[in-house]
Amino acid sequence: MIALQLREFVDLVLDRGAINIDDVKFFQRDIVADAVLTRDDIDVLIALDRAVPRRCEAFADLLVALTVDFAVWQNRPTGYIDRDKAYWLVTTLSAGEGPTPTARRIAAEIVREAEGCDETLLTFAFDTALRPVSRARRERRLLVS
Repeated sequence: MIALQLREFVDLVLDRGAINIDDVKFFQRDIVADAVLTRDDIDVLIALDRAVPRRCEAFADLLVALTVDFAVWQNRPTGYIDRDKAYWLVTTLSAGEGPTPTARRIAAEIVREAEGCDETLLTFAFDTALRPVSRARRERRLLVS
């Protein structure tokens, strides 16, 4: 059951305040290797990306790949981002202080991968690509460093 394993993983990295390459390997091997992800799982992972101050690039790469695969290929209508999926994605990717760099990548990759995409996500992807990272996010990064 992914919910329990995911919760334990989230607790571990939140307590430590970091996601390292060993965490990513464990997550790939022991949690998502044969799992079927849900919207809730993706929401948790995107929130984790936002909440953990230190994370390796491998986590961002994995999160982008999992989210694109889920949104575009595992969720009906396959290959398309309809209005419902677009609203969900924009809501989860823009929560908190706005989209993280990883969330921006997710939006861009989904738009690139999908055969068709609702204008809500298209607008979000293009707007966030043009906007700089928010001042609050930059200041938070400086405080964590």
